[in-house]
Amino acid sequence: MVKIIRKFFMFCGRENRNKFETSVLLGVLQAIFQALKIPAIAAMVRALLSGAVTSRDILMSFGIMLLSIIGAGLVKAKATMLQTEAGYDTCAGKRVEIAEHMRYLPMGYFNANSLGQITSVTTNVMENLENVATRVIMMVCEGMLTTSLIIVMLLFFDWRIALVLLCGFVLFLYANTYLQKAAGKLAKKKIDDDEKLIEKVLEYLQGMAEVKAYHLTGKKSRELNEAIAANSKTNTDMEFTLIPCMTVQNLISKLTGVAMVLCTCAFYCSGSMEPLTAVVMVISAFIVNASLETAGNYSALLRVVDVSVDRAQAILDTPQMDISGEQIAPKTRDIGALNVEFSYDRRKIIDGITLTIPEKTTTAIVGPSGGGKTTLVNLLARFWDADAGNVTLDHRDVRDYDMDSLMENFSFVFQSVYLFHDTVANNIRFGRPEAPMEEVIEAAKKACCHEFITALPDGYETVIGEGGASLSGGEKQRISIARAMMKDAPVIFLDEATANVDPENENDLMRAIQALTEEKTVIMIAHRLKTVEHADQILVVESGKIVQQGTHAELMEQDGIYKKFIGERREAASWKVKKQA
Repeated sequence: MVKIIRKFFMFCGRENRNKFETSVLLGVLQAIFQALKIPAIAAMVRALLSGAVTSRDILMSFGIMLLSIIGAGLVKAKATMLQTEAGYDTCAGKRVEIAEHMRYLPMGYFNANSLGQITSVTTNVMENLENVATRVIMMVCEGMLTTSLIIVMLLFFDWRIALVLLCGFVLFLYANTYLQKAAGKLAKKKIDDDEKLIEKVLEYLQGMAEVKAYHLTGKKSRELNEAIAANSKTNTDMEFTLIPCMTVQNLISKLTGVAMVLCTCAFYCSGSMEPLTAVVMVISAFIVNASLETAGNYSALLRVVDVSVDRAQAILDTPQMDISGEQIAPKTRDIGALNVEFSYDRRKIIDGITLTIPEKTTTAIVGPSGGGKTTLVNLLARFWDADAGNVTLDHRDVRDYDMDSLMENFSFVFQSVYLFHDTVANNIRFGRPEAPMEEVIEAAKKACCHEFITALPDGYETVIGEGGASLSGGEKQRISIARAMMKDAPVIFLDEATANVDPENENDLMRAIQALTEEKTVIMIAHRLKTVEHADQILVVESGKIVQQGTHAELMEQDGIYKKFIGERREAASWKVKKQA
């Protein structure tokens, strides 16, 4: 129990840990104020037993009781405020920290971990820490501290009753260890099932078009329903497993109170306890019972807190790429690779590639599917680090650069465009949030998207759906190009930007790309003839190697993959549907 509480406090960071520790100290003070009820009642009982209740006795008892109530209320309010601030600040800060940490994780991390797992950590897990952990930690601490203080206080009245309470407290803690073990077995499964449920919900929603198109509604619904049922079963099993343990704990706390009352009565009847002390002991028995019961019930969730901290910390402990380079402003944008190798899951993807891409030239990368084109581009852009060899910018290893200063040189237009649930203007100025509207409109005009943007209901202030669902493929691509133009980086990476564009948008998109890439170093993955034939150099990649290299004219004179590739594309372009007579 103490280990889990300490781990949570360490997870919170120095500032929030100080707030939690202060709130715990205030909890001790609150327990003292709560315990003042006992001498307040004792003062009044003493006066009653003496048979001469004076106004002084009444005022003393009333004053102590008033101090107890007001003091406990004020301290509790302050402690609750600190707990709330620390809880929300911790989780807000950790969500940002996780997001910042993931910026510098190698892309392989996102291949190995599902979106559901990552989403679950930033939603369910952090919500557990935000709402559950704060309350659980504080209520457990408060209950244990109050009980401990009452034990100490009772020692000054009657050590025998204090010993009875101490024995009951030890039995309670012993029972709590079994509760923690039982919760520990199910807490991990609960978090796992939460992740699985989120994963299936996201998969179902993201794949809705395919589910409908291939009539997989029943199958996919079944998978989702199974995840829901498994999650429900785990939560139910957790309740049925923990309730008996909690019942035993509560029974021990109640029996401890009963034992205190019975012993008090026995000592009083035997004449070894004063009436005043007997009354104090009986009152204390009820206070102790409430404190232990609260601490015991909340402690059942400590293991969930423990696993939640571990899941969040696991992401933060994932090694980042080495981003501790220098802030370098390259003099040229020459890009190179020397004997670069890269493997994923023990399968070699890039096998000893060496290349040179001069500044302000266009390089097209072509080749069969699965040959390593995208992986090569990811290595050149330092989305991954090479296992062997090195990638250079301005003849310096990209690992010498601070990651942010390196990325200032690159802009990207991906085949699959992602737009955020925000205004069109904010999506365009994504890389430069402070950019004025005039520059946004200028970039949109160059990207050939000003016309359709102004036709939207609210123009540039139109909020588009998540992922740009309300726009066509060509419109999303052109907004993506406008975004890249706003960044105005000297090196442009194009991942077959025209592959999924309809014919009526293709001319606009090609003009937009031409405007984007003017006087830039361009590296493109391409499949269409018109996007590669004017490149300064063409790299043909197969099985992780560059098997051909040259201009379009040079490669067409060679018998190889490229010539075959162009022939297939020309044949496909001339293919027509014959009309039946």
